[in-house]
Amino acid sequence: MRVICHLSFLLILMLPFGLHVDAQGPTYIKDVMPIIHTKCAPCHRPNEAAPFSLITYEDVAKRASFIKDVVQRGYMPPWRPDNHYVEYGNDRSLTEKEKETIIQWVSNKAPRGEGKESKAVIQQLQQGITAFSRQPDLTLKTIDSYTLPGDNYERFVVYRIPFDLADSANVEAIEFTSNNKRLVHHVNYSIHEVPQEIDIRSGPDMINLSEDDRTKYDAYLPFKKSITYYGGWIPGASAETYPKGFGWVMPKRGVILLTVHYAPSAKEEESVSGINLFFTKTPIERKVKVISFGSAGIGEEQINPPLMIMPNTVKTFTLKLTNPGEDFSVMYVWPHMHLLGKSFKAYGVTPTGDTIRLTSIPDWDFRWQEIYRFKNLVRIPKGTRLHIEGTYDNTANNPFNPHKPPRIVYSTGDMNSTSEMMTLMMVFLPYKEGDEKINLEEAKK
Repeated sequence: MRVICHLSFLLILMLPFGLHVDAQGPTYIKDVMPIIHTKCAPCHRPNEAAPFSLITYEDVAKRASFIKDVVQRGYMPPWRPDNHYVEYGNDRSLTEKEKETIIQWVSNKAPRGEGKESKAVIQQLQQGITAFSRQPDLTLKTIDSYTLPGDNYERFVVYRIPFDLADSANVEAIEFTSNNKRLVHHVNYSIHEVPQEIDIRSGPDMINLSEDDRTKYDAYLPFKKSITYYGGWIPGASAETYPKGFGWVMPKRGVILLTVHYAPSAKEEESVSGINLFFTKTPIERKVKVISFGSAGIGEEQINPPLMIMPNTVKTFTLKLTNPGEDFSVMYVWPHMHLLGKSFKAYGVTPTGDTIRLTSIPDWDFRWQEIYRFKNLVRIPKGTRLHIEGTYDNTANNPFNPHKPPRIVYSTGDMNSTSEMMTLMMVFLPYKEGDEKINLEEAKK
């Protein structure tokens, strides 16, 4: 008895010096499950981009060692922006505490713990309920499926998806959908209202930009005289959502032009893709819009120097534009580069000299890029000077360089990843007094 007391006394004395005694370490039910369901399951579930599900305790426990490894290395969950520069509302990176919880849980042999898993949550994830947490009001899919050859070559395919609805509708969220997201590297879609005199079913149902004659795309030009909305998707991206009273109006009649970049595959597989739309009866009082700066957008000809990357060089290019119109508020930003991208940064300088931080990705990765949502609306005053900076590595040291040896690479407006782009897209709306105080997460509730 005296020995036990002495040991207990020593343990108490040692606690201030770093020895932590925890009779109950983290368990799956209490500590790990909330992290996995929030940060991992959005990708690791059926019909999403990840190769396996992380929904149930059994799913997670059998891959515990692997999860510990990728978490320790910072490889998963993928999140490229610098959180010290801007903290986004859709941040899926792990905090240090979350990392420690997962690592300690695995090291302690992954105990399940007391309590039950939520059957409703598991069912929702297993059934592939959309990222918006309810079934869409409308799904518009490609007319035909596409079979990706198993030849390890990427493909860029544009689909024409006509629609003729009973009436226009207020949109509160939109997302990309596919039966096989693992094939998809990224997606762009544009929604066009088309007048009655133009046949929305004219032209080919799809055009393979990687193999077809590019002149076939001219058949889609009559649809592009106006654009209602523009968006996109990359693996891990969630539904694009708007606060109550914000959004845009889906036209009654028109065409969706859906451009899908299929990643190289060694196996022949089939793909059917489309768009999920979520409607609301709440009137759209604040209409959101999209604008694109840089390659294939506003100011492309002002990129300095012109976006031509010589072989065996690491070079930075810049674009500076001034907001000549009225103040506006930004909800989302979407930076975009290709395989030679090394870093990306964008910020604004107001007429009074204040800096508005928009995005900074110090270690660019072409595989992980998405639309980043601010926590609060960000005001861009009239006269603000927008700065976009992109650095490219066209050397043999870049493991993603598609050319060996390196060769000259241009910005041609071509979607192929072997060319280059420096683009910043914004989802925005006209500024209204008090916008800076609007928390986009709270406003959606």
